[in-house]
Amino acid sequence: MLKKIKLSKYLSYLFLIVVSAIWVIPVLFGIVTSFRSQTEVVNEGFRLLPVNWIVENYVAILENTSSAPILQWLWNSVFIATLHTLLVVVVISITGYGYSRMKFKGRDFLFFTLLGISFFPNVVNLIPSYKIIDILGWVNTPWAMIVPGLAGMGGNIFLVRQFMKGIPMELDESARVDGASDFTIYSKIILPLIRPVLIVCALFSFTGSWNDFLWPVIVYTDVDKMPVTAGLLLLQDIYGNYRMIGQLMGSAILAIIPTLLLFFFAQKYFVSAINLNSGIKG
Repeated sequence: MLKKIKLSKYLSYLFLIVVSAIWVIPVLFGIVTSFRSQTEVVNEGFRLLPVNWIVENYVAILENTSSAPILQWLWNSVFIATLHTLLVVVVISITGYGYSRMKFKGRDFLFFTLLGISFFPNVVNLIPSYKIIDILGWVNTPWAMIVPGLAGMGGNIFLVRQFMKGIPMELDESARVDGASDFTIYSKIILPLIRPVLIVCALFSFTGSWNDFLWPVIVYTDVDKMPVTAGLLLLQDIYGNYRMIGQLMGSAILAIIPTLLLFFFAQKYFVSAINLNSGIKG
């Protein structure tokens, strides 16, 4: 029995190492390629490390503020993803409170209907969504990404609802005896207790908005207003050849730095929210 447990443990480690390598190797290749000269990229082919480390690729990227303003794209993505995330946190916390703590007719039916609708792929709604955005005059504006993304929160609402179900109802009842309203219970009692799961949902929402590719390509045509994902597609036309491969890799590396730092500093909250019932137990 002990040997089987050890074998299972070693196989788990092996699986994790393989999966990590599949993810890490392309990223490392992109990083080292961004520090190669174009001559080395063309003549040397694949090498683990550059012969000469250079920073000219990054200098060229940052100096190009006309056809490929990557710093502006990064700022656009930060603004869009941050505002979208704040709105998501507000909406899912209030909605989760209603579905878990309040009693009203058809509550569970409405919740599971909402959850079922969220399983439809977003591509189904591309045409009607674009039509709505066009009518509202939001094409080439941040609202084109901030607001429509709020429709895909079914999974986050489910997480928050399940987390809240682990918080004893006795807390609500005691607060009501003291004269607290639903808003007071939500803001003063429930909200501080569900902070771990809200942070996790915020991370998912931020990275989802940051990495969204298809929708921004559709709703943005102004180069200066694009988020970084749409900008990277534009870079493929500008740098997408062997004369500019180092600059293309450098642009991609710059685009992943914000989300990489975000996960690095917030990884502990993922552990806190693995157990969806990790609220206060009665």
